[in-house]
Amino acid sequence: MAAPASPGLPSRISADGSGEIEEAASPTSRRAVVGGICAAAATAWLPAPVRADEAADPARNMRAQPSDLLAAFKNEGAGAIIKPADVKRDGQPLLAWPFDPAKKVARDGSRLNLIVVMNFDPSSLSEAELARAADGIVAYAAVCTHMACWVTDWLASKQVLHCQCHQSEYDPRQGGRVVSGPAPRPLPALPLRIADGRLEVKEPFTSRVGGEQVTR
Repeated sequence: MAAPASPGLPSRISADGSGEIEEAASPTSRRAVVGGICAAAATAWLPAPVRADEAADPARNMRAQPSDLLAAFKNEGAGAIIKPADVKRDGQPLLAWPFDPAKKVARDGSRLNLIVVMNFDPSSLSEAELARAADGIVAYAAVCTHMACWVTDWLASKQVLHCQCHQSEYDPRQGGRVVSGPAPRPLPALPLRIADGRLEVKEPFTSRVGGEQVTR
């Protein structure tokens, strides 16, 4: 059964990101308090506003690009640029948008761009994940590979990221691999590096972001 609806936040989209479908859900549940993020993030998802006479910047819809920074998720657009010290070791996940430093715009035009950021002891990471991490800091797409619901719950007792719609669980220390539930593939990982004291995208997502194609 899907998670309870929350107005304003689309919880599922088509596999190619072309259209939103079905009900809405909060990006955080009672089990996860997203540290350092505006509390309003738990109740709504809204892209940064665009005036009627202002064309939307295509950069806002693009997936994370190499050399992008990470900007903290806020209810209406992006917050402060995230530094490594902001991501606490073994703490709750942070939510972030990729941020184009040249245009100075967050890529917040698509919910597929939302990222989960966590920090672990580097010695606990798989070899593949260690190569993508920045001093133990890892990043993944925040939408489930099953039906594109939010994957922002952190179950500390099991040490997994959890999708509240259909209970898929992912291990962020092991490349986001599926450990439980119907998800057909791992969460797309986003390789990071540290540059000038800030977290920076090193390479694009390791796989397609989004859920499986929904059939009627």
